[in-house]
Amino acid sequence: MRPLRSIHVLCGIVMSVHVWASELPEERELMTNLSNLFLRKVPADLTPTTTMLDLSYNLLSELQSPDFRSVSRLKVLILCHNHIQELDIKTFEFNKELKYLDLSYNMLKTVTWHSLAGLRHLDLSFNDFGTMPISEEISNMSRLEVLGLSGAEIQKSDFQKIAHLHLTTVFLGLRTLSHYEEGSLPILNTTKLHIVLPANTDFWVLLRDGIKTSKILEMTNIDGKSQFASYETQKSLTLENSKTSTLLLSNVDLLWDDLLFIFQFVWHTSVEYFQIEHVTFGGMVYLNRNSFDYSNTAMRAIKLEHVHFRFFHIPQDSVYLLFTKMDIENLTLSDAQMPHMLFPTYPTRFQYLNFADNILTDELFKNPTQLPHLKTLILKGNKLETLSLVSSFAKNTSLQFLDLSQNLLQHENKENCFWPETLITMNLSSNKFVDSVFGCLPTRVQILDLSNNQIQTVPKEIIHLESLQELNLAFNVLTDLPGCSHFKRLSVLNMEMNLILSPSPDFFQSCPGVKTLNAGGNPFRCTCELRDFIQLEQYSKGMMVGWSDSYICEYPLNLKGTRLKDVHLPELSCNTALLIVTIVAAMLVLGTAVAFCCRYFDLLWYVRMLGQWTQMWHRVRKTTRQLKRNAQFHLFISYSEHDSAWVKYELIPTLEKEDGSVSICLPERNFDPGKTVTENILNCIEKSCKSILVLSPSFVQSEWCHYELYFAHYPLLDEISHHIILILLEPVPLYCVPTRYPRLKALMEKKAYLEWPKDRRKCGLFWANLRANIHVSSLETRDTCEPHTFTELKEESRGSALSLIRTDYI
Repeated sequence: MRPLRSIHVLCGIVMSVHVWASELPEERELMTNLSNLFLRKVPADLTPTTTMLDLSYNLLSELQSPDFRSVSRLKVLILCHNHIQELDIKTFEFNKELKYLDLSYNMLKTVTWHSLAGLRHLDLSFNDFGTMPISEEISNMSRLEVLGLSGAEIQKSDFQKIAHLHLTTVFLGLRTLSHYEEGSLPILNTTKLHIVLPANTDFWVLLRDGIKTSKILEMTNIDGKSQFASYETQKSLTLENSKTSTLLLSNVDLLWDDLLFIFQFVWHTSVEYFQIEHVTFGGMVYLNRNSFDYSNTAMRAIKLEHVHFRFFHIPQDSVYLLFTKMDIENLTLSDAQMPHMLFPTYPTRFQYLNFADNILTDELFKNPTQLPHLKTLILKGNKLETLSLVSSFAKNTSLQFLDLSQNLLQHENKENCFWPETLITMNLSSNKFVDSVFGCLPTRVQILDLSNNQIQTVPKEIIHLESLQELNLAFNVLTDLPGCSHFKRLSVLNMEMNLILSPSPDFFQSCPGVKTLNAGGNPFRCTCELRDFIQLEQYSKGMMVGWSDSYICEYPLNLKGTRLKDVHLPELSCNTALLIVTIVAAMLVLGTAVAFCCRYFDLLWYVRMLGQWTQMWHRVRKTTRQLKRNAQFHLFISYSEHDSAWVKYELIPTLEKEDGSVSICLPERNFDPGKTVTENILNCIEKSCKSILVLSPSFVQSEWCHYELYFAHYPLLDEISHHIILILLEPVPLYCVPTRYPRLKALMEKKAYLEWPKDRRKCGLFWANLRANIHVSSLETRDTCEPHTFTELKEESRGSALSLIRTDYI
C-alpha cells in the first residue's frame, strides 16, 4: 500500500507544482525534505523561504500554531504517515499561500476547521474518522480540485455539503467501512473517483453507485467472498444512468463466477474501457456457451493483466471463447500463464490483440481465424518457434503492428512467408534469428527491430525492403555496418553492442539518408580505417546517439578505453596518395633549393673542398708518425717563374700570418754545392714533410719536363707521393699535359688538388684546407729542423726568388 500512496502523492505534487509554475514563473521553489527522520515535533529552525516541506514518515503526534509561522510562503505541506490524532486548521492560519496539504495515513479522529480558501489539494484519507470529515469550510474552498476522505460511515448528508464543488479527483481511502448509505456517491461532482476498500467489504453497492458518479472509476482491494450468489445480486445486473466510461479494478480476489458476474454487469453499462489488473480467481467453473449475454454494450476494450489461478481445473476452451466472442475492438490478456487461445469461426471486429507474457506456442496458429480488421498484434514473451506460421496467421488480416519479441522464433530458408502488405512495424527482438530471417520479412515494413538475436551479416541479396526507415540490429554479432543499397529510405539505424571494429567506408557512401546512427558499445579498432567514421560526427552534429561516452577504443591496447573523439588520426598518415604527393613535393622543393644553391653559391665547390680537407686531415694523422723521424723541414714549394707573384704576395704572407714557426728548405743554406740542382731538389723533397707544387700551364710547359726523366727512375716519389700537395692556380686539363709526362698526369688523376678560387669570398675555405694539409706539429721536428721563418727568409734574401725553390732556371 505504501508504494501506491507514494505514487498518488507524487502525482498530486507534480500536478500542483505545474499549475503554480505557470502562474508564478519568476518565483523559485525551495523544497525542504525532512521525511523519515523519526521527528517527534516540527523543527523550529525551518528556512523562511521554504515553499515545499516534506515531514512524512515521522513520529509527529500533534501540531501547534507556531510550528509553521516562520514559513509563510509555504505552498506544499506533506504530513502523511505520522501519528497525528487531532488537528486544528488554525495551525495553518499564517500560511495563506498553502495549496497542497497531505494528512493521509495518520490517526485523525477530529478536525477543527478554519478557512483555507486557496487550498487545491486536501488529503485526509486513511485516518480514523467515524464519519466523513466534511464541513462548511470545505464547501467554501472553491479552488479545491483533489479531495481525499475517509470514514467508517458514508452518508448522503456528508456529500451534500460539497455537491456544488467541481472536483477533478475524489479519493476515498477507507480503513474500515461499517455503513454505506446507498446513493451517496452519485451526489459527488467529480471527474475521477478512486475507492480503496478495506478487507471483507461488500463492494457491489459501491461499484453500482460508483459507475453512476464519475467518468473514471477506480476500485482497489476487491474481495467478493461469493457475494453474487444471491438472487438479489443476479436480478440487479442492469443499471441505468451510468456515467463511467473507464473502469479500473485492481488487487482483485474473486471466485470465477463472481468475476463473470462483474463482466456481465459492466457489459451492459456505459463503460467503454474495462481494465482488471492483479487479479486472482479460483473455484469450479460451470460455464456454457450461451450463459453470457453479448448484446447491447458500449464496450470497446477489455484488459486483464497479471492474472493468477488458485487451481487450473477450468474448461479452457470455454474461457477462451468467452473473451474472443466479445465483439470489441481491443482485447488484452497478458501475464496470465495462458497456454492457448481460440477464436470464433466467424469474422470479428478485433483491431488490437495483446497476449503478451503468456506461454502460447505454435498451436495458436494451427486453426484458421478470421480477423479482417486486426491492426495490432502483440505476442511478446511467449514460446513461439516458427516465424512462417505467424506469417500464415497474419496474411488474412490488416495487420500494421506486430510484436513477436522475447520468443524462441527461428526461420529456415526453405520456409515460405506470406505477410499482409499493410504491415509496417515489426518487433522481432530477443529471439533466435540468424541471417536467414531477412528472407522472411514483409516487403513494406518501415520499422524493423531485430535486436538481441544471432545475426552475423545482412545478406547482399536482400532487395525487397525498399520502404524500411528504421532498423534496429543492436546486440547481435555483426562485424560491420550494413550498406543501404537495399534500404534506400533508411533514416534511423541502431548498431550498438555488436562486434564492429572498423566500419566500412561503403556505409557512408551508400547511406546518405541516415540521420540517426547508434553504434556505441562496439569494440572499435582506432586506426586510420576508423577516421571517416570519427569525422562523421564532426560533420553531422547530433547524428551519433550516445556520442561520445559510448564510443570507446578497444584496440590497439595503447588506446584501449580512449573515447573516439579524443583519438587524433592525421590526414597525412592515413591518406596514402596525399603522403606520396607530399614526399614528391618535398623532394622537388629540396632539389630545387640544392640546385639554386649550387648555381648561385657554387655549393659543389665548397663540398669538394670540404671533402679534400677531410681526406687530407685523416692522411696527416695517419702518416705523422712515419715522417717525424726523417723530416727536417715542414714544406718545400715548387713553382714557375710566371706564378712567382702569387706565391710571394698570396701564399707566403698567408702562411706567415697564420703560423710564424713553419720551417722551409732554403737552397742557399741547404743545397749541397757538390750536387746538381736536380739532386738537391730531390734531397729537399725527401727531407720535407710536405711538398707544394703550384700547377699552372706555365709550370707544365717549363719545370716538370726537366724533372720527369729523373722522377721516372726515382722510387722515392712513389713512396712519398701522398705528401705532395697540388695547388691548381690555373686550370690545367689533363689532355693539355703532354703524354711524355706520365708521372704528372698520374698524380693529377689519382690525387685530389686544391683549386685557387677566382671568387675572393671562397679564399677562407681554400686556406683552411691548405693549413690542414701542411700541418705538422713544430714540437715533433724541433730537434731536427732549424727554426727559419718566412720573415727571416725574406730578410736574408731581400725578396729574391731563390727564397723558395724554382725549377725553371735550370
